[in-house]
Amino acid sequence: MDTLFFITSKIVQFCIEPLNWVIIFVVLSLLFLGLKKPHLGKRFLLLVLFDLFLVGWLPTSEVFLRALEDVVPKTNLAQISEKDIGGIIILGGAIEGGEIAVDRGEISIGAAAERVTKAFELIRKYPNLPFIFSGFSGRLSPKGVSETDAFKQLIAEQGLADKSAHYENQSRNTYENVLHMKPMIGEFGEKNSDGALKPWLLITSASHMYRSVKIFQKQAIAVLPMPVDYQTAHHLQWGRFDLVDGAQNWNRLTHEAIGVLVYWITGKI
Repeated sequence: MDTLFFITSKIVQFCIEPLNWVIIFVVLSLLFLGLKKPHLGKRFLLLVLFDLFLVGWLPTSEVFLRALEDVVPKTNLAQISEKDIGGIIILGGAIEGGEIAVDRGEISIGAAAERVTKAFELIRKYPNLPFIFSGFSGRLSPKGVSETDAFKQLIAEQGLADKSAHYENQSRNTYENVLHMKPMIGEFGEKNSDGALKPWLLITSASHMYRSVKIFQKQAIAVLPMPVDYQTAHHLQWGRFDLVDGAQNWNRLTHEAIGVLVYWITGKI
């Protein structure tokens, strides 16, 4: 069932991303032109232009993405003592493992690199706290190095102590991240004098934080959000047109929208 859920979520996300509809509209336009119905072909070409405008004009995606990134505020570490923190959680999704890492012998960090750099910062700041990196692969057909093995290599390359390191290498999505980490958090997490688990610092992208926090709450795990990888500022870029950045924004939006909706329907949040 979990595998079917994973595959379905990927298919649905592909189907609703605006840029993917350009392909569909172009194919339909060519089809109608071939059927000697130029008026319909022209209409679908107009839809292509509208779709490209929707994707490329950044405010159309930024207004929604900014709202999503601002839902969960960042924890102010200056107001929290180390003794009040149970550990550090790093969610995968930033490391490019796979065949490239095997062929090249180097680990590449993707667009969400701040998940990794913030992890390094907090591991150095709190060397006595346990930390868990969670992630196998978000691809339908993973090959080569897993995200967990890639992160282990990065930890070694950075010369960071791994005495408090723990790894979860089975999860393919956020729900599986939390489910597989739950017993590890209970086993390795710092506890209060009454035996209750202290909250863990949670590192993930700002756009992904809302869904992540909701899943942890559903599993009765307290977390302190440390959102990173912000893609929007406090103001919209009204005069900017960029298909690449726009496509990436819409990809994040559709990914999270589908995730939140499906997780809510299936009772995961």
